[in-house]
Amino acid sequence: MPHVPPPKRHPYDQWSPDARALDLVGDKWTLLIVRDLAAGPRRFVELQRVLPGISTEQLRSRLNRMVADGMLTRQRYREVPPRVDYELTERARELMPILGELARWGYAWAWGTPRQSEAIDIGAIFRLSPGLVRPSPALHGTVELTVENGDESIVYRLTAANGRVVVEEQAADHADARVSGTTRAWIQAFSPEGDRSELKMTGSHKLAGELLDGLALAAPGAAGAATRAA
Repeated sequence: MPHVPPPKRHPYDQWSPDARALDLVGDKWTLLIVRDLAAGPRRFVELQRVLPGISTEQLRSRLNRMVADGMLTRQRYREVPPRVDYELTERARELMPILGELARWGYAWAWGTPRQSEAIDIGAIFRLSPGLVRPSPALHGTVELTVENGDESIVYRLTAANGRVVVEEQAADHADARVSGTTRAWIQAFSPEGDRSELKMTGSHKLAGELLDGLALAAPGAAGAATRAA
C-alpha cells in the first residue's frame, strides 16, 4: 500500500478511489504543474514563467501541498542566490497517461484557434507528449523540436522507444529528425486545420511525422506531406 497523504483542507469526504484521487489533483493548477514538470526539474521562477496567471502565493501553496502529498520532491542547492528545484515523483509521473486522455478529450470537444485572452506556450503541448503520444513499438529515435521567437529559441527533445516517448527541454546532441518553426507556424500546425506547411523538417520524416501526428492527434497522413524540408 503506497503512502497515503494527509487529508486536504476541503476534501470530498467520499470513500471512493476517484474522490480520493481528486483530493490530490482536483485543485486548479495541480495537473498543469505535473504537465510542466514532465520535461524535467524546474525552479520556482521557471514554473511561474510557464504558468501565466498563477499568483506567487498560489504557486507556493500548490507546490508545498504537492510535496506533502508525495507528488513532488524539493531539492535545495547551496548557491547564491538560493536555488530550489521541484521534480515529479513516480506517483505524479503515472498521471501522464491521464493528462494525455484529458488532452485527447480537449482536442475532440474543446479545441480551436487561440483565444485573444489565452497565453501561447507551444512547449505546453510538447510537455504532454509522454501521455499524449502513442508511438508504434517499432518506432525508435530522437526528434528535436524548436520554437523560434526572434532571437530566442525554445528547444525540446522527444525520444521514442518501446512504445513510449520521453520529453526533455534541451537540444539533442544527435537527432534523427529536426522540426523547427516560429510560434505562428506551430500554432498553424496544432490548430484544427493541422497546416504544417510553414514548419521546416530535416532527417527522418517518418519519425517526425508520427510523433507530430500523436501530439496534434492528426488523422493518418493529415498535414504530414505538407511539412517542407529545409
